[in-house]
Amino acid sequence: MGAVPLVPGRPVSVATAPIQDLPAVLACDLVQRYPGSTAAALDRFSLQVRPGEWYGLLGVNGAGKTTFISLLCGLIRQQSGSLLVFGRKPNAPDREVKQLLGLVPQELALYEPLTAAENMRYFGRLIGLAGAVLKERIDDCLTAVHLEAVGDKPVSTYSGGMKRRLNLAAGLLGEPRLLVLDEPTVGIDIQSRQLIYERLKHLKRQGTTIFYTTHYLKEAQELCDRIGIVDQGRLVEEGAPSSLLERSGATSLDELLLTHVGREHDC
Repeated sequence: MGAVPLVPGRPVSVATAPIQDLPAVLACDLVQRYPGSTAAALDRFSLQVRPGEWYGLLGVNGAGKTTFISLLCGLIRQQSGSLLVFGRKPNAPDREVKQLLGLVPQELALYEPLTAAENMRYFGRLIGLAGAVLKERIDDCLTAVHLEAVGDKPVSTYSGGMKRRLNLAAGLLGEPRLLVLDEPTVGIDIQSRQLIYERLKHLKRQGTTIFYTTHYLKEAQELCDRIGIVDQGRLVEEGAPSSLLERSGATSLDELLLTHVGREHDC
């Protein structure tokens, strides 16, 4: 494999570079088309996420966000282009890249008849944790999302906000270097949303890279270091929220998004 540019003019060898010297995400000219579709879900999509940054990918439903997350997490195989996570292919057969990445999906990935602790134990074993290490990670993650007092309760008894927080806790079990979140605060109460924000801010301060999709554009404006706007499978705008607003003259990300995708696509 050749050199991966972290910044223009400064190539970094994937084979020898420490993880912190590699792009957290490097996508080049991805093309992804679903069977029977006339339009590509991703159309020459390119993106770079720096280590330790909070990157928000914005777009209306059907713009290509979920397709990209599925590729990023190795859930589907790419058809064209290249994609690396800290210099590694997401769908590589070894577990190394899986140990670098944590996913918090939009749909709750929980078994409701089980307790929170039982859910966490199951997911922990899937990523290779066991014994005292697994127990410590479960205790730490439940405490991080303020669920330690109800860890022995069935998830079916939880409120929507509690389930969202447990969903996040499951994604944190492996202490990922890259945390991928797809609409993690959709449909929850303000208290749970604030708890999730604070936990994510803490993770970022510790050096975790956060890749984030959301329809709460005010949330993205306040939290993200950089955002990218995707429309019809292409990245059409990118930069720090304040810089994008200043450059465009828009007063909010809602207004900026509409200038790129058109009001007829508003969801």
